[in-house]
This record gives sequence, C-alpha cells and structure tokens, in this order.
Amino acid sequence: MTGLEKASNKKISVYADLSLLLVAMIWGGGFIVMKDTLHILKPFYMNALRFSVASITLGIIFWKKTIKITKKDLKYGTIVGIFLWIAFITQTIGLQYTTVSKSAFLTGTNVVIVPFLVWIITKKHPDWYALMGAFLCAIGIGLLTLQGSLSIGIGDGLTLLCAIFFAAHITSVGHFAEGMDPINLATIQMAVTGILSIIGAVILEPVPKFTGNAVDLIISLSYMTFVSTMGAFFIQNVAQKYTTSTHAAIILSLESVFGTIFGVMLMGDLLNIRMVLGCILIFCAIIIAETKLSFLFPQKKTKEVS
Repeated sequence: MTGLEKASNKKISVYADLSLLLVAMIWGGGFIVMKDTLHILKPFYMNALRFSVASITLGIIFWKKTIKITKKDLKYGTIVGIFLWIAFITQTIGLQYTTVSKSAFLTGTNVVIVPFLVWIITKKHPDWYALMGAFLCAIGIGLLTLQGSLSIGIGDGLTLLCAIFFAAHITSVGHFAEGMDPINLATIQMAVTGILSIIGAVILEPVPKFTGNAVDLIISLSYMTFVSTMGAFFIQNVAQKYTTSTHAAIILSLESVFGTIFGVMLMGDLLNIRMVLGCILIFCAIIIAETKLSFLFPQKKTKEVS
C-alpha cells in the first residue's frame, strides 16, 4: 500500500469516526426531544406515530425488498419487534418520572447485560471483561438511582427494565438476523412496534388534544422518526464499514454522555457528586464490556474486521 493510499484510508477512517460521533450526539439529543414531546403526547401515541411512519417510509423506499418478505422474516421480525416495543415503551414511560441524564445512562447499561443473555441462550460463559463491567455497572446504578430510603424510583426502575429489553432486542437480532435482509428486519420490527403502540394507545391512553404549537410537535416527531431512527441507523451502518469495531463501540457509547450533557444544559438536570461518580462507573463498565480494553493493549489485539 502506497503512502497516498494509507493517507486516504486514514482520512476515510476519521470521517467514519466523526460520523459515528454524530450518531451518538443524535441519540443523546433524542432523550431531550422525547422528554419535551411527552408534554404533548403520551408514550403509546408517541411511539405509535414514530415507528408507524418510520416503517411505512422504509417500506416505500425499499419496496423492492419489502415485497420479498417471507413468512420466516415475519416470524423472526415480530419476535425482535416485540422486544423493541417493550424496550421503547418502558423507556418512554420511565422518562416521565426520571431525568434525561439518568435515562441516558441507565439505558446504556444494556451493553453490559447482553453477554449474560447470550450466556442463557448459548451456554457460553461471559468473559472476565463482561463480569467486571457488570460489577462496575451495578455499583454505578446504585450511586445514580438509589434514594435516601435505599429505594429506586419508578422512572429509574422502568428505565432499567428498558435496558434489559434493549439487551434482549440486541441478542435476538444477533440470533435471528442470519439469512435475513437487514432492511426487511428493520422494517418489520418497526412496524410491529408501531402496531403494538397503536393498540396500547387506543386501550390505555386518551386521544391527545393538541393545545400547543403543531409545528413544534411535527418537528419533534420528525427528529425522532427520520433523524434519530432512520437517519442514525443508516449513518451507523455505512460508517462501521470504514472503522474498527472498537472505535465504533467507544464512540457510540458516548450517547449516554451526550444525553447527560444535554439534560444538564437544556433541561436543568441536577447531578450531585454521588450521581456523577455513578455515571462515570457506568460509562467505564460500558467501555470495558464493549471493547475488552483492546485499545490499551494494541500489541495483543488481533486484526479487526472493519
């Protein structure tokens, strides 16, 4: 490889990392948008609109793939979609009762949970990095959420439940995705999430009355649907072709950091020293579980697949 080619590859890698940083910022900002929109829409209606529009849009854009969806695709996509729906609805309901910064970090704990769900399914014991990450994560969660009576608020509890189901979603995607078209899998799971949210909204929530600015609502839903869901998904998949998995894991885990920063700056979230320490421990747990600290031992690292 010539020096010019190396320089070109390095430049592409930098652009890919910056793109993933943008994705982390978009997802971090998504917590703010959801929190703000909850003043107008209830959780089921919000997710019904967000995921229905996203699935219909994907189905139209990639209609040549959509018409080839099989019964097997529908079966697996529905299972994955149910996990996604439970994860998002518990996260959204929980966000009504907790702060943006707490929600961001607690949601991020899903990457620590994944190895243990894989253990249940495959009987493959988690490595020491996963165990270390889980230990630090448990301490961090305690510092971040435990109140004076050593109880966890309903919002924090629902968000922890959401992290478990996000982990189940990630695990199920890894289990069922082989042999499936990723666009069809994404379209089906979003459609399932949208349909289940519509059913929940009709049964459990009153019809929303729009007393505020309709333009603000449209902008918020557009951000969640087209930017945070469809746009970020597309950028992530393209960018990860040109950077290492370690880089991607580290950068995407910054979602929780951006969510916390935005929560403090824009929503007035208050963090005491104990909560900040909890955030730091959770972030360290995510880094350890996702990267196995390979960036500290480059001489031992095998060649990664971009």
